[in-house]
This record gives sequence, structure tokens and C-alpha cells, in this order.
Amino acid sequence: MEHVHLVAEEDDLYSGYNDYNPTFDAEELDNDAGFQQAVRTSHGRRPPMTAKFPGTSTGGLTLGTSFGAETRFGSKNRLLKSRMPLASSMGRPMTGAVQEGTARPMTAVRAAGYSSAIIRGSTFDPLGQSKGPAPPLEGKSEDTPDEKVKILEKKVNDLIEESCLAHGRGDLQLSLDRAKEAGRKERALVRQREQSGNADHINLDLTYSVLFNLATQYANNDMYAEALNTYQVIVKNKMFSNAGRLKVNMANIYFKQKNYPKAIKFYRMALDQISNSHKEMRIKIMQNIGVVFIRMGQYSDAITSFEHIMSESPNIKSGFNLILCYYAIGDRDRMKKAFQKLICVPLGIDEEDKYIPPNDDTHANLVIEAIKNDKLHQMERERKTLAEKFIMTSAKLIAPAIEATFADGFDWCVEMVKSSQYIELANDLEINKAITYLRQRDFNQLEAVETLKTFEKKDSRVKSAAATNLSFLYFLEKDFDQADRYADLAMAADRYNPAALINKGNTVFVKNDREKAAEFYKEALRNDSSCTEALYNLGLTYKRLGRLEDSLDCFLKLHAILRNSSQVMWQLASLYEMLEDPHQAIEWLMQLISVTPTDPKVLAKLGELYDSEGDKSQAFQYYYESFRYFPSNIEVIEWLGAYFIDTQFCEKAAQYFERATLIQPNQVKWQLMVASCYRRSGNYQKSLETYKDIHRKFPENVECLRFLVRLCTDMGLKEVQDYATKLKKAEKMKEIREQRVKSAREGSARNARREGSASSVGSPNLVHTLPKKTIEVDIKPVSCPEPKHSPLLDQGQDSGHSSHGTSGKGERLSAKMRALPGSHEPYEASSQRDIDASYVDPLGPQIERPKTAAKKRTEDDDFADEELGDDLLPE
Repeated sequence: MEHVHLVAEEDDLYSGYNDYNPTFDAEELDNDAGFQQAVRTSHGRRPPMTAKFPGTSTGGLTLGTSFGAETRFGSKNRLLKSRMPLASSMGRPMTGAVQEGTARPMTAVRAAGYSSAIIRGSTFDPLGQSKGPAPPLEGKSEDTPDEKVKILEKKVNDLIEESCLAHGRGDLQLSLDRAKEAGRKERALVRQREQSGNADHINLDLTYSVLFNLATQYANNDMYAEALNTYQVIVKNKMFSNAGRLKVNMANIYFKQKNYPKAIKFYRMALDQISNSHKEMRIKIMQNIGVVFIRMGQYSDAITSFEHIMSESPNIKSGFNLILCYYAIGDRDRMKKAFQKLICVPLGIDEEDKYIPPNDDTHANLVIEAIKNDKLHQMERERKTLAEKFIMTSAKLIAPAIEATFADGFDWCVEMVKSSQYIELANDLEINKAITYLRQRDFNQLEAVETLKTFEKKDSRVKSAAATNLSFLYFLEKDFDQADRYADLAMAADRYNPAALINKGNTVFVKNDREKAAEFYKEALRNDSSCTEALYNLGLTYKRLGRLEDSLDCFLKLHAILRNSSQVMWQLASLYEMLEDPHQAIEWLMQLISVTPTDPKVLAKLGELYDSEGDKSQAFQYYYESFRYFPSNIEVIEWLGAYFIDTQFCEKAAQYFERATLIQPNQVKWQLMVASCYRRSGNYQKSLETYKDIHRKFPENVECLRFLVRLCTDMGLKEVQDYATKLKKAEKMKEIREQRVKSAREGSARNARREGSASSVGSPNLVHTLPKKTIEVDIKPVSCPEPKHSPLLDQGQDSGHSSHGTSGKGERLSAKMRALPGSHEPYEASSQRDIDASYVDPLGPQIERPKTAAKKRTEDDDFADEELGDDLLPE
């Protein structure tokens, strides 16, 4: 009741309505200093309260500022006074005022948003996370023409990129397929633009990219006609700017097709369309024109192009080509001038001194270590190596032509190089001079040796190279002591030189110290794992030591490096034969004849292996092929003759034995076989004449006299008595000779026993000697065939190995033949006995010499097998 006021009668009924708090006067807020201060402070920047707090959205409501403020509702004369908490002037709910159904508002006491329990309402969620994720964005419609065009353009660009990436991986077919698909998509894109009425907005850059990539992929796949057609489409389209430059690509295709006139035409057309501001491109096109003229043999036109290049922008390749042109026309003076221009061409690379790190600057050392092997330095090294190669090749080319002698020409080149920036090449040129003497097989020329010996006192690199070549030279001359000396000198100068280690191993190898030789070869492989000479010689050494499995491993590794090396395949076949695996040996020999199909030794070895396996038909095929390529191999002739005798074709056998008679005229057995073949075929008169001819050449041959007696007896000839008398004398002489040989052998054995017993019982201070006896032994000499030359290594020993135990060229090579009938047997009743138609090679098995390594200065300085020997392959 204390809030209800009774109106006195004397009071004015409408008094008090004009009384109000000036705080609520909105019109005067701009002049209120306190309010303006509050607005500028953090309190004034607080966000307004939402509608769920009381006092924020009260229509017709007058707000109070404190507890128990009067709330007036504009209604005629009615006034209600009640105590209710009201919001502040900025919309903040009053402290402590909690409305029904709402949570307690923020205060300055607790942390914002924290509550130990939910109090009559929802939790504090200022970010609105309780409402869940936002709805997805509304996607753009792909049905519009512009969107379809953009999608197609993106697909075309992706296909071009895939095509380029596939070409970078080496997948040429996939790159071509992607380029074709990009072309189809691009045409569909053009049609789409035309249908939508945007034909004026065609993307010409995209069309150019598609056509250019397609033409490039056609050219990469050797589809030159399609590539030229595609380039023509680009060139003829006037809307493409700078399309004329693509005529260079068309000219390159004509060059690959060897259509040189058209190539020159298109190069010149491209040259006309390129302005003088693009100087580098014009120089490259002119260089291509010069190369095409060289291919056509028009050296004068090529000289014009290269001379212009050397005057405008000299480079190493153009200078080298200019020297070639002058050499082709034989102009000595211009060759010299061109060589001087070549060695004066600037390389445009930095000095190597900048890569030497200073000792005191750690940061600089790190920087130099980082750039020492970067792409730029690698490019500089490649450019310098290429320049040195061209200069060395030019010097070797023009040296015999510019002066009266080769040595004078080389000396002039050396002097020119010494006065240029390539002064370090002078020593290499002098070494190449000596190597050129070696390649000409001028071993007796002291100039080569003297030239190499001059380097003994120079720096280690040149000294090692010269000593390596000297060691190789003396090894070829079989002066193994000097070869060993210079091999040691080369190793002392450069222990990591694999060629020097190989030469040292070879000198030890010929002294039969196989284990030590293997160690040198292993060290050479440790220094250079790609040294094929060391690997080959190591396998050969293991083979001589009987370590066949280790040797097989070496040659298998070597075969993985040198896939088409006939020498390696031969060694593998020989090893498998020694390991008693003839099938593997045949497989390797079959691979070998695919590389060298006309090698008679390989064909003969295949025939031998098939014969040992019992396959006579295959053996005959390969023996016959070997005879066709080399009809002087006595072993092949012997086998073929025996084969035809076994197959009852004596006339054919006689032809082969007659050839053997021509090869070895002093061997009586071949002539006896010819006569026997005539006798077996029934041609007795021809057989008698052959035996008589043999008797005139070999009058003491008992076998010939026996058959002469039988033939004359059966044919009733008068000469039978003379031949019978000669036969008895010959048999008697043969018996006497055999007794002499037997007594001589027994006497030698007794003398040996006497000497042994005398030395065992004699005084140690006395030397007991017995007089030597000279015993004359009448032994008929046996002639042997001349040693054969074959392009393969190690065949002197290995060609005789087979799976059934026969080995060595010095072992007996037998051919089974029908035995000649005895004096008491008829001709048709000849027994099937085997006679030994063989010979013994007194030379014995030949040794295999290992490969010799000589220092290779350039690619053209290595020694070929046919130049320096069958088994010497210098490095």
C-alpha cells in the first residue's frame, strides 16, 4: 500500500505527466557528455541484447534505470506503479534480475558462458553450434553453355598435359593417343561454341597447342607424313602468329627422311620469316643448312654457311664442321686457319679455380660444396669435354694432310694448342701421336717409344698414361720384363688407374702366377666396376686355376654388360662344356652363331657337340657349313670324309680326302684314304694308279706295298713279284728300325738309373759324371698342320673340350672308318674294324693370353682385336 498514493482534492488531476528523468531524453543525447564518453569506451561498444531478455522489445514501454523505477503505460489517466527490474539504457539486463524461464545473464564475477548447471533454459552458445552444420552451397548449373565450354576447355588442357608427361616417361604411344583425344575434344569445343552463338570467341591459343602437340607426337612416333600434314594446317592458318617458325620442324622431318633439297628449302623459308633480332635462332638454322649441304656433298655451299657462322657467332660445332669441309676439298692453308679459329672459340664457362674452397671461410666452403656438382657445373664440364674432343679429333684428322709427314703435322697442332686456352691438351696430343704409330703397327718405329718416354718426368696423370701405353707396347713385343717395369711405373704414378693394374696383372699372368694376377684384376674392378677387360681377364684366370664356377660367374656378369660379345659367349659355351653340360654349351653356341653366323670354328664346335650327343644329322649340317666358310680345316675334312664312308658314299669321301692331300701333301694317310675310297667304290684301276703314285712318293710305306701286291695279284698283273720283293724289304727295315728305337729307349733308361745311383752313393765333395752317349735314332718325322687363325679367344685350348672327356687341340682327333682288308680277305668281305686316322699336334695346346689394357686417350684411340691380336683388347 505504500506505493499507492491517494489524490488529494486540491491536487491537479493531470500534474506529474511532464516530469521525467532527463536520462531518457533521446533528443539531448548528442549533448550529453557522459553518454558520449560511454559510447567511446568499451562499455559503449558492447553488443545489444537479444529479444529474450526483458526490456529490449517493449512496444509502448518506458524504460527505467534502477530498481523500482516507475513504469508508465500511456493510457489516459491511469497510473500503475510496480517494482520490476528494467534494462539499462544500452539494453543490458540489470544485475540480479532473473526472469522466469531464462538463464542467469553474464556478470563480472564468473567466466563468460560458464555454469555449473543448466538453470531454467538453454546453454550459452554464442557461435550457434547447436544448430548443426551449415547447409551446402548451392551448386552451379552445368546446363548453361558457358559452363559446358569451360569444362571442355579444362579436359583439353588436361589431355595435353597427360600427353607431354607420357612423352617424358618414354611412353610414345600413350602420348600420341592422348594428343589425338585432345584434338577430338577441341573440335567438339569449337562446335559447342558455334551452336551457342559464340563462334567469335574461339580460343586460338588452345587450338594451336592441340595441333602443335599432335604434330610433335606424330614426329616422335616416326609418323612423318601425318606430322607434316598437321604442321601444314598450322602454317597455312593466318590467324596463328609466328607459325612460320614451325617450318624448321618440317625441315627437320625432311632431313630425317633424307629429302635434303626440301629440307634446305624449308630451312631457308623459316630463315626468311625470322627477324634479325633473333640472332641465335638464325645461327642455328644456318648451322642446320650447312650440315645438310655436307650430307649432299656440296662442301662449297656448306663452307659458305659455316664461315658466316664463325664470323658472326663462332661455336665449337661449326668450327669442327668447317675443318671437315676444308679437309674434304683438300685445302691445307684453310685447314690451318680453321683449326686456329677452333681453338680460339670462347666456351663461356667459369674458371675451375672458383670451385676451390678457401680454408678460413666456413660459409664460403659450404656454398662451394653445394655448387660443386650442380646442374650448371655439370653443363660446364660437358661443354669443355665436348670442345676437347672436337679439338683432338680435328688434330688427328688434319695432321697427316697439312704437312709432308704425319709427325710434322702433329707437331704443328701441338704448338698451336700450347699457345691456346687448351694448353693441357698438348700432352694428350703427343700421347695420341705415339698411339697412332701403334695403330699403324709401326712397332719398330722408335719415335713412338721416345715420345712416350718423354713423359716419365711430367705430372702424374700424363706419366701414368704414357707408362701404361709403354707397358702395352712392350707386352705386344713379348718383352715382359720391360712391360712389367712400366706397369709398375704407371701404378706408382696413379694407383687407381685400372689400365695400369690390368697390364700389371697380364705381366704376372704370363709368368704363371695366376693367384697374384687375379688380385690385380680384382683391384682394377674395385677402382672401376665397369672395366670389362679386368672382368674378362679375371674370368680367364679362374678358368686356368680350375675354379670353373667362379669363372662362370665372371663371364655371366660380363655378358650382362656386353650382350653381343662373341668372345664372352664362346667362353660361356666352353665353360659349360667343361662342366659336362653340353646342352647349355649348345645353347650358348646357338646364340653365338646368331651374332657371327659365318664363324667356321663355332660351326665346327657345334658339330662336335652334336656328334658327341649322337645326333649325326645335325652334326653333319654344322660341319658342312663350317667347311663351306673355311674349306681348309683338316679336322672338319676328316670328319666329313669319315661320315660319307659310314653312309656308303665313298666317291664323296674321296673328294674330301683329296682336299686334305692338297693341304697336307706330306701326310701319307690322306692319300691312302683316297685310294681306299676308290677301291671301295669298285674303281680298281683308279685305286691301283693311286697306290702306285703313293709308292713313288713314299717307297718305304708298308701299307701301300701290301695293297699293291693284293691288287696286282687279283688283277693278274706282272708287277706283283716286284712289289712283293719290295714289301719284304720294307717289312724287314721296319723291324730293324723298331728294334733300334726299342734298344735306344732301354739304353737311355739304364743310363738314367746309373746316374741316379752314382749320385746317391758318391761323396758330397765330388761330382761324378758319366760320359754322354750319342744314340742315333732313325725316326720318321711327322708333319703337322699349320696353326689356324680364328677370331675368337682361347679357342686353342677350349675348342677341343667335349662332354665325353676329349680335350685340347693337341689330343688325338680320330675318325672311325672301315678297316682296309687284309691280304687274305676279299674286297667285299672287309671287316668293320676301326682304324685310327689321326695325327698328333706336336705344338700341344696353345695358351690363352689375357686381354691387355692400354690407356685410351679418346674414343678413337682404342686398339681393335683384328689390329693387335686375337686376345688383346686394350682399354
